Amino acid sequence: QVQLKESGGGLVQAGGSLRISCAVNGGTFSMLDMGWFRQAPGKGREFVAALSWSGRFSNYVDSVKGRFSISRDNQTNTVYLQMNSLKPEDTAVYYCAADYYANAAVNSNYYTYWGQGTQVTVSS
Repeated sequence: QVQLKESGGGLVQAGGSLRISCAVNGGTFSMLDMGWFRQAPGKGREFVAALSWSGRFSNYVDSVKGRFSISRDNQTNTVYLQMNSLKPEDTAVYYCAADYYANAAVNSNYYTYWGQGTQVTVSS
């Protein structure tokens, strides 16, 4: 069973940076496609970024392109989301997701495994 645990969320001022992490236990991390999603208060879950198991394919929602970067470390079984130039509209609970066949998909239905989420709050 694959288990995901996010960390690194917090409160940051607009324009600041934050890096959140997702530690993966179980399964074969090097074969997992990874994604980040977020959910703001009163809104549905939104795709943010995804990275294929090989690292060759990535996707980003338009609103974070040029500001966010997804990466993975196959030595520590961890995926990261580096967030720069943060805006108040980035405030949300950020969820890590994984699947062996997602291939950097933007649709949450392609991901089987999910973490509990980490809160990111950006103050204006």
